[in-house]
Amino acid sequence: MTAGPGPGAVPSPAAEGGGVPTARALARARRRRSAARFLAAYRTHRGGVAGLGALVLVGLVALGAPLLVGSGVRSVADAPGSALEPPSARFPLGTDRFGRSLLGLLVWGARISLTVGLLAAVLSVAIGTLVGIVAGHFGGWPATVLMRVTDWFLVMPTLVLAIVLATVMSRGLVTVVVAIGVTSWPTTARLVRAATIAVESRPYIERARALGGGHGHVMRRHVLPHVMPLVLAQTTLGISGAILTEATLAFLGLGDPTVVSWGGMLQDAREAGAVSSGHWWYLAPPGIAIAVVALAFTLCGRAVESVLNPRLGVGR
Repeated sequence: MTAGPGPGAVPSPAAEGGGVPTARALARARRRRSAARFLAAYRTHRGGVAGLGALVLVGLVALGAPLLVGSGVRSVADAPGSALEPPSARFPLGTDRFGRSLLGLLVWGARISLTVGLLAAVLSVAIGTLVGIVAGHFGGWPATVLMRVTDWFLVMPTLVLAIVLATVMSRGLVTVVVAIGVTSWPTTARLVRAATIAVESRPYIERARALGGGHGHVMRRHVLPHVMPLVLAQTTLGISGAILTEATLAFLGLGDPTVVSWGGMLQDAREAGAVSSGHWWYLAPPGIAIAVVALAFTLCGRAVESVLNPRLGVGR
């Protein structure tokens, strides 16, 4: 007598469909099992869980900013308070030099800072992934040219290049995203190229070529899926750097003056003389917010990196 499956067993695709499972059903089942293993391993990293919780909270606050504080909080003409009021029951974080609530500006600024950080990190990783895969796949003179360009970007200070681009281009969020994205991709390119070379040396790549697979097929169907875990980890780690760079550009007066961001709040505080006059409530909230979000993304990135590559030995 054969015992049936236990109560916690996951039914196979054949059992669910009542027949022979299709290739698509098998692929979906494998993806579900991989996702379940990833989540189970991720939950064992206390720092990653704490970072993810902080990011979820900040993300919900950013999405709900129009409901929580309203869009009128950015208006200078309709500022509800007087200039540079200290924290009080009416204004928990005080007011800025125009009399606007710093709490409302902090909540609204989360939208811009997170958006710029995400878009800049995605652009940076996309460029680095493309350069790394092409250089690792073709080799020869294309790899030499691409790697020499990568080395040039590596030796040049990223912040200096971003400042130059933000200066010569028209001021705006798109300029900030482009300036950060096109100057911070070399590390990703190096890592992806090394991973591509390792994947290209495997026997199934030779079989794919023998069966008629072209360059595009090999890179898209075989190389890219194997380097995606590395790309995901780099994206998570790159967001924190992008947020810090955006805050630095805004603090230097190179951001978009028409929007509210955490870096822009620090720039306003500097122009108002908050450092010399002792108005700490003007500087502390955006600075702490930037540090917390950057730390949260870093913790998430380290946890993702450790789960996808346990041999790194990242601490929990």
